[in-house]
Amino acid sequence: MDEWQAIAQFLDESGCVTAWPSRRNRKAQRLVLQYLISKFDPTLFYTEKEINYILNRYHRFQDPALLRREMFEAGLLNRKLNGSAYWIPFDM
Repeated sequence: MDEWQAIAQFLDESGCVTAWPSRRNRKAQRLVLQYLISKFDPTLFYTEKEINYILNRYHRFQDPALLRREMFEAGLLNRKLNGSAYWIPFDM
């Protein structure tokens, strides 16, 4: 099975994430995060508000904080200690 087919159940017809995969499905969680991080420009710095805006465009369960935190913990998103800037690491 293609990796992206594994997350199809979590996407609606417009490509928005409809639900966060359960803890038992860490692979699907990682794939959802990779899908969402692909919506960001890796050459830009973002504010938390901008991160939330983009995440809200691509998910339906209204929890950008969960997604932002999971992206950070997975190493897909970096941030300044004070949270004033976010960016995609160059070594991804």
